[in-house]
Amino acid sequence: MTGNVTLTFPPDFIWGAATAAYQIEGAASADGRTPSIWDTFSHTPGRTAGGDTGDVAVDHYHRFRDDVALMSDLDLGAYRFSVSWPRVQPTGRGPAVQRGLDFYRALVDELLEKGITPALTLYHWDLPQELEDAGGWPHRDTAYRFAEYAALVGEALGDRVGTWITLNEPWCSAFLGYAAGVHAPGRTDPAASLRAAHHLNLAHGLATSELRRVLPARAEVGISLNPATVRPRTPSEADRDAARRIDALATRVFTGPLFHGRYDADLLDDTARLTDWSFVRDGDLELIKQPLDLLGLNYYTPSLVSATDAEGSARERRDGHGARDHSPWPAADRVAFHQPPGERTAMEWSVDPTGLYDLLQRFSRELPGLPLLITENGAAYDDKPEPDGSVHDPERIAYLHCHLEAVHAALRDGANIRGYFLWSLLDNFEWAYGYEKRFGAVYVDYATQQRTPKSSALWYAQVARTGRLREADDLG
Repeated sequence: MTGNVTLTFPPDFIWGAATAAYQIEGAASADGRTPSIWDTFSHTPGRTAGGDTGDVAVDHYHRFRDDVALMSDLDLGAYRFSVSWPRVQPTGRGPAVQRGLDFYRALVDELLEKGITPALTLYHWDLPQELEDAGGWPHRDTAYRFAEYAALVGEALGDRVGTWITLNEPWCSAFLGYAAGVHAPGRTDPAASLRAAHHLNLAHGLATSELRRVLPARAEVGISLNPATVRPRTPSEADRDAARRIDALATRVFTGPLFHGRYDADLLDDTARLTDWSFVRDGDLELIKQPLDLLGLNYYTPSLVSATDAEGSARERRDGHGARDHSPWPAADRVAFHQPPGERTAMEWSVDPTGLYDLLQRFSRELPGLPLLITENGAAYDDKPEPDGSVHDPERIAYLHCHLEAVHAALRDGANIRGYFLWSLLDNFEWAYGYEKRFGAVYVDYATQQRTPKSSALWYAQVARTGRLREADDLG
């Protein structure tokens, strides 16, 4: 953007921020909560950086009123949060624990009192450990247990929450958790990861049916995916086929059944040496393909891939999430991932907003008329307080600015985009990276739990308040 240009977003565009329960809540054993797979994983030596856990995290469970006041101060119009399954249904079966639901009732009431619209995610990776012990996501029964849990939460909060997301990034749950082993539960079984992917799809379909049954007619139901923007390193047929294979495993393994009622033939062929997909039963695809009110898209960085021989693949493969010894890509062993040139975040992810634009355009074409929400977008940087306590993060402002430019361009070109949720509101427990990586617009001193809005939070507040995106130099 050059010159004195201001980009104006639609007046009803949603400006929000997002978090996940295990990353912020803490209170790991309070009020009847039992361990999730992330409690078990983070307490296993060697699984997380520094042996960090979410036991305390940023203590949002006890500080949520202060955090909601902070959201209000930052002019957020919406807040996307997740419900901790083991806080509501500790064993993954049976009746809800009302004390757990009471926390979310109080959180939602506080949001509504401040004029902030709640957007609820049912599952952001914290499967009750008892369900993992019984087989986890590779086991079909987990999908039915999830539907039961969805109904419990829907009945409790449906009168005050209008936006419902069933699953967050099921790709991570299936493939980082069960193939690469770098996320909970830490298993490295490629065939099991494909079963997990199908049962996550089934869980979404079953839960959507349950939510339709218990929620008011005005409620909206969707899912948040992290589809890959996959680009071949060269125009060669081999590299384009490598991109096709990753697209099948990263994106179409979910969008195929969710929106088209099928698993694409190339995906089945690519994975045939691992499974015959006999776990897909008659009627499953009809159960999965439920009409949705919105699609959440999470985007951080594109993927650059090429074909390689088996030896090269073992040497060069990188998944963008820290996996090295095992691949999260079943049956894509002859694909190499490459670091694109240019600026990178603290996660070593390239900064490339064209990937977000391409993603929005892709789904606008594939699913015309379905509203899109950017349910996560953001960046980690090595933020440090100044001597006066302030935290300046111009790199994050630049990242958000160029990605919001991409969103505006997609809107201009006809994409039906409902809103944008910055990831994340607060610095927090960044999964296997522990507390080493800071994605928050608000800095958290983990020793004192003091919150300090970074310069990016103040910048984003101005965008949210005005619905206008000015030149970065005007705001940095």
